[in-house]
Amino acid sequence: MPTYLTPGVYVEEVQSGARPIEGVGTAVAAFVGFAQTGPFHEPTLVTNWDQYTQHFGGFTEGTYLAHAVYGYFANGGGAAYVVRIGGSGRDSAAPAAGSVPRQAQAPEPVAVGGFLVAAKPGVSGVSVEIADPEGEGPEDRFRLLVRRGEQVVENYDVSTRKNVKGYVVNQVRASKLIEVTEQRDAAAQARPAAQTVALPDVPGAPAVPASGEVARLDPAEYVGDSAARTGFGGLEAIDEITMVAVPDLMGAFQRGDIDAEGVRTVQLAVISHCEQMGDRVAVLDTPPGLNAQQVRTWRNDEAGYDSRYATLYYPWVRVFDPAAGRNTTVPPSGHIAGVWARSDAERGVHKAPANEVIRGAVDLELRLSKGEQDLLNPIGVNCVRAFPGRGIRIWGARTLSSDPAWRYLNVRRLFNYLEESILLGTQWVVFEPNDDRLWSSIRRNVTAFLTEEWRRGALFGRTAEEAFYVKCDRGNNPQESIDQGRVVCEIGVAPVKPAEFVVFRLAQFSDSTSLIDE
Repeated sequence: MPTYLTPGVYVEEVQSGARPIEGVGTAVAAFVGFAQTGPFHEPTLVTNWDQYTQHFGGFTEGTYLAHAVYGYFANGGGAAYVVRIGGSGRDSAAPAAGSVPRQAQAPEPVAVGGFLVAAKPGVSGVSVEIADPEGEGPEDRFRLLVRRGEQVVENYDVSTRKNVKGYVVNQVRASKLIEVTEQRDAAAQARPAAQTVALPDVPGAPAVPASGEVARLDPAEYVGDSAARTGFGGLEAIDEITMVAVPDLMGAFQRGDIDAEGVRTVQLAVISHCEQMGDRVAVLDTPPGLNAQQVRTWRNDEAGYDSRYATLYYPWVRVFDPAAGRNTTVPPSGHIAGVWARSDAERGVHKAPANEVIRGAVDLELRLSKGEQDLLNPIGVNCVRAFPGRGIRIWGARTLSSDPAWRYLNVRRLFNYLEESILLGTQWVVFEPNDDRLWSSIRRNVTAFLTEEWRRGALFGRTAEEAFYVKCDRGNNPQESIDQGRVVCEIGVAPVKPAEFVVFRLAQFSDSTSLIDE
């Protein structure tokens, strides 16, 4: 309280009792898999397809990470974290059993105008183009374009002069694909002539697994290490992630790079990660090439998971593969995650992400009938089906939980959203005086937040009182709790559940009228 000594009018800013709770984001995906290039040591944020290609390269035959990320963005995804695996803990000097033999030493770098240009270890398919600078400038300046295929992925405006800021050797140090050094025996570093030069591939950490040529994978590579920021462990430090997919897992199983026990270990690890974090859901794929009965057997016998933080989708989808120039079959998890993001943006996280078209899917590995889905839906396998005139759609929205309270995916994700939003929106409560005024403020703020969610249709009930309750008073904050420094706020909500089975009852109705004789 300020002290007033001189008569006058004073204006003070005071904190109002209301502290609005803002809803957190619900659609940030994480993908763990094989990439053409890029870092192994930590998750990398990408917000569009171009950023992914700059960091990790494009489509590569025999891998599914690029297809998953592309399908995620094509279906409405907005941000994703990518974790590259497959080479972080391997010896680059000698090939592992069953892998492609590596060259004994790196190829010679390419001489370009008094400089040596080489691809970085593990980078393949890269070329550099020397072009004139944009606009007029000194004769020592030129543009250095780094291409992968026909696409320019890096662009540098550089100079051959050492004492300027744009010296080519210094500028290109930030590149993830190439490195430039001075050619020591050159008389001077002259401006290179306009040309395009392909760089030899450099051995190192294995960039991508080629079909049938990859070393057997240890499940520990997927699990990773939280300290080293690898695998699932690298995702623990990122709070905004809400869904996790491992698109290359079943591809590795299909090639024989990981066995059935390894697949189960990895899927249990991603489920455990989601349960431990408590704010994300695993998007799992089934093995390829299975019919409905085989999937049912696999689900019950091998993958007997029971978790409210995991979902399973079947069958695989067919998409166009630019690397092969033809349609190919890919796991659906990346496309599914994109549909979740699109549904959240258009309808809200409370809407079950089903009966939604999968963009980019031209066909399915197997077209399911209603009878075949009857075998899978009760055991939590969400089917993707093709309907005449309606396209390819997700036709299920269940978790892998046996608890009826957590059967539906939208209920799980709604609670994740509510819990995280309330958690972050009430941080101001810590160290406040623990009395009736604090309890009243908590009730008011949480009630205002849940009322808004009810108005949006996220909670069930004709009135707000039917949809939720908030209790924070002397009843659940006795003196013993106050003495321990604790504030307890009890919240109950009634989530909306999807209309999974729509039943119309039809019956004949005869409206016979009596004729009254006049």
